[in-house]
Amino acid sequence: MDDDAPDWEFKERDVLVLRELSRDPQLSSRDLARILEEKHGIEVSHVTVSESIRGMREHGVFREAVIPNEEYFVFGLFEFKFNTENFESGWRDAMEYIRESPNTLFYFLSDGEYQWKSVMMFPTRSAESRWIHECYKNHGDVIDNIRNSVVHNVLKFRTDPEILATLHDDA
Repeated sequence: MDDDAPDWEFKERDVLVLRELSRDPQLSSRDLARILEEKHGIEVSHVTVSESIRGMREHGVFREAVIPNEEYFVFGLFEFKFNTENFESGWRDAMEYIRESPNTLFYFLSDGEYQWKSVMMFPTRSAESRWIHECYKNHGDVIDNIRNSVVHNVLKFRTDPEILATLHDDA
């Protein structure tokens, strides 16, 4: 997993560009160059801004994902507990099944009794129930229990620009 870690030396300008894009992902490089000058006193051409964005994208500094409005889907937090007797022979297939599912929005490892967790999205609660059934049918020898929590009333679904300031001390 660490092989995918971005190798990028942040300039103040880069962080400011990321912060502005997190406020409004539709900003053009011309708009960003204007904002950098007006708000931060940084004169830079839109071409330089565009090259900076392209470089950060190519180096994996940020990910671009299409995430539909949360009103179109139902969300769930899924936590997976293992059957340790069968884990060695089937963990990879189970992990890939969850990771590659079109319903998986966010998938991560954690400590504790339930070590795999994912945020999943489904068109309906019945589709969510069918997915759980299929998961047990295909990988029940590895997965001892799926604990799922209904996520409702999503109140925040974005990155705040302020958190990005920690990427560069001067931003």
